[in-house]
Amino acid sequence: MNDLKVNFERLLKDLEELGKIGQDPLGGVSRPSFSLPDLEARRWLQQRIEQAGLVCRQDGAGNIFGCLPGKNPQVVMAGSHLDTVINGGRYDGSIGILAALECLRRIKEENLSLNKTLEMVSFTDEEGNLVGDFLGSRAFTGQLQVEQLKNARTQFGHSLEEILQKAGLSAETVAQASQERPEVSAYLEIHIEQGPVLEEEGVAIGLVSAIAGKRYYQASFVGRAGHAGTTPLELRQDAFIGLADFALKANQLTLRKYEGNTVTIGRVMLKPGSFSIVPGQADFTLDMRSLDGQSLKAIEEELLKLASEVASTRGLSFFSQLMDGTEPVVISEAVLNRLKNLCQELGYQYLTLPSGAGHDAQIMAAVCPVGMVFIPSVDGISHTPEEAINYEDLEKAANLLLRTLISLASE
Repeated sequence: MNDLKVNFERLLKDLEELGKIGQDPLGGVSRPSFSLPDLEARRWLQQRIEQAGLVCRQDGAGNIFGCLPGKNPQVVMAGSHLDTVINGGRYDGSIGILAALECLRRIKEENLSLNKTLEMVSFTDEEGNLVGDFLGSRAFTGQLQVEQLKNARTQFGHSLEEILQKAGLSAETVAQASQERPEVSAYLEIHIEQGPVLEEEGVAIGLVSAIAGKRYYQASFVGRAGHAGTTPLELRQDAFIGLADFALKANQLTLRKYEGNTVTIGRVMLKPGSFSIVPGQADFTLDMRSLDGQSLKAIEEELLKLASEVASTRGLSFFSQLMDGTEPVVISEAVLNRLKNLCQELGYQYLTLPSGAGHDAQIMAAVCPVGMVFIPSVDGISHTPEEAINYEDLEKAANLLLRTLISLASE
């Protein structure tokens, strides 16, 4: 059992086939949850699960599972997500699902008798293309209510209910998905790092120690539109200048008082949006992240206060709405130590590092111990068509996952 390895050629073939589903004209992959490409990918995955001789099921949130029964029903689970951002890459999420599938296939092929049941999982809408990140894992862990789902509208302009209905689901089935959850004793996830650290250090395996929490706001500065040529600068209520002032001060404050935390304004829309009109409104996204819960709360309060002060100083109004939030998670010490020990047994060099990006493992930590394995992203790039990995790194991560699943399920 100690020399058992994944069939890496088969894993690469799966990765190549899945990567063709949802290819877009810009060279990337676009598989937002419940889009036609996503539905095709779901069917493809279900066929792969059944061909492997695993028990395939789907819960009320559209999460897909492949089960290899053990001597008792307690479950050790591994997976990630099929969905992508618009014009994303081929590896974010996909490697976690397909590596888990390959591990279960190999264990079944070897007829290993394990104490615990093994399941691979593909969680719905990790990327938040519908209504906030982690729809599937939040539903699975009982963190969603029917009311918030019924009133939700997606970024595509449709109601969430409408999109769910086309997939044969509903707000009620999503909210009830946790009732179908088995007893999960551990969850593992392989993922690309989405950053440059592992590649710069020349290390193939990253063992995640903590995952940052997030606050995501939609916000606006509102002033008064005016003619660009006839409204004097000193009389303007320019919403964009207010936003620019806030953006600079927010970054300065974060660097000065909250080292290691981040603040990002990722999207801006000016209204009326004409070259000859002073902007009367600046709508923007505000993303704050921290590995520490108290720091996250403090930076959230301070930046919102700063925005109100900037608005008051410049004769503007400030409005904000919290769209999504997660709490920081410290990875289970027991799972992390097991991963470290197995890396040493396999002869793999590893680096322990935190994750600034959120993952389904972060949500699963509410119901069980979790572990995450990163592999390097070439040039630190993710969520773009240029997203790339070195296959040797994936093979190591998949074999580490295989050994870890066997170890956890043998207890």
